[in-house]
Amino acid sequence: MMWKILNNWWHCQISWQNLCWVLPATLGRHLACKYLEIGSDLPGPPSAIAEYKKTEHGAPSADATTFYPLDLTTDTLALKKAIRLLEGAYHQLSSILALPQHTVMNFVLNYNWACIGVALRSRLADVLDQHPEGPSVNKLAEAVNLDKAKTERVLRVLTLMSCFKEGLSLKHVVRNARSHSQDISQFARVVYETMIDEEFSRSHRKEGMKGNYYELIKDDEEKRDDFHRAMLDQSNMMGTFAVLHHYPWDDISSVVDVGSGIGAFSPPMARMFPHLRITDQDLPEVMVRAQNAWEKNAPEALLDGRVKFIPINFLEDAPVLGKDVYYLKHIIHNWPDAEATTFRNIRKAVGPCSRVLIRETNGLSVAPEPMLPNFGAGSHTTYQTDLTMWFALNCKERTLEELNIVGQGCRWSSTLL
Repeated sequence: MMWKILNNWWHCQISWQNLCWVLPATLGRHLACKYLEIGSDLPGPPSAIAEYKKTEHGAPSADATTFYPLDLTTDTLALKKAIRLLEGAYHQLSSILALPQHTVMNFVLNYNWACIGVALRSRLADVLDQHPEGPSVNKLAEAVNLDKAKTERVLRVLTLMSCFKEGLSLKHVVRNARSHSQDISQFARVVYETMIDEEFSRSHRKEGMKGNYYELIKDDEEKRDDFHRAMLDQSNMMGTFAVLHHYPWDDISSVVDVGSGIGAFSPPMARMFPHLRITDQDLPEVMVRAQNAWEKNAPEALLDGRVKFIPINFLEDAPVLGKDVYYLKHIIHNWPDAEATTFRNIRKAVGPCSRVLIRETNGLSVAPEPMLPNFGAGSHTTYQTDLTMWFALNCKERTLEELNIVGQGCRWSSTLL
């Protein structure tokens, strides 16, 4: 067997019209037609195909081994909404027509996370990257010191999810997911035990642990590097850069990226809006790495003096004073309510015309009937991210109402973008 990396594995395409003939009953045809009706007016598969046609390349092939033009664009908001509708509709139709036993068994027999953990921890993708022609499974298993037969079984499971194929496989997502596989899956395995523990099951506090996650990885170079790379890739995966196209950046002159990391968001912003004066703020050791990342990704901004790197512990200190926009990308979800002090500290820094721009995962949109109001499986990432924050940090994704509660002591008013 030959295995290669599939860069655009998430672009598996399904013909929307084909839903009519894959459903074996009149009910299925009726429901499929209902979804086709809403698809004509709302974001859905027709809209997804239209987004690809805008690139003048059409829809991608499932077997492509290079990035597709749309993969590297910054504004994928319309496509993400269309895919959410497609995923939600497909899974809802499946759950309606399948026997209940079948649906439950699919929940129970789900070891994809364990298999991707094997692929990530053994760095199978690194070997594949060195052999673009696709090594045999014998050669691949030997390179990572794993049993050939067991390695092949793992690869076959991941093939079902279009992560791997005979002759094709995956690179980009492996880099993004590695730290998640190593850490979060270990917590997920014992979630039931933590929920029935007599001493801690009702607690939302951390016990027996000093410091926070970032302090724990401070001296672990491998975990620290994995985390920062994951944040870079997550920005692409989560559609973070869409805000660059949907906020009036031309009307402001200064931005503070609070908890910037090594620069997942602000370098693209600097390239798109060269008039902006940007301040990146994070822990001192992170700021050192950030300067190196900027030298690689946006050296012109450094040469022009358009970016500053100012260390901060945003849980204790206020950011730089009087800037136009204070941007927080996936910051608030890292902290329980009692420890989410960032709002209070930013309040000390803002001027009368300042704005705080918050990018968080939030299920605010309502799906059209007959879909589930929350888009069902189309909101998979939102709910799985919430569990990730629970398992890893004892935190959560917040609704707009919950964000308002966190910020209510700081006299903030919220506006949706």
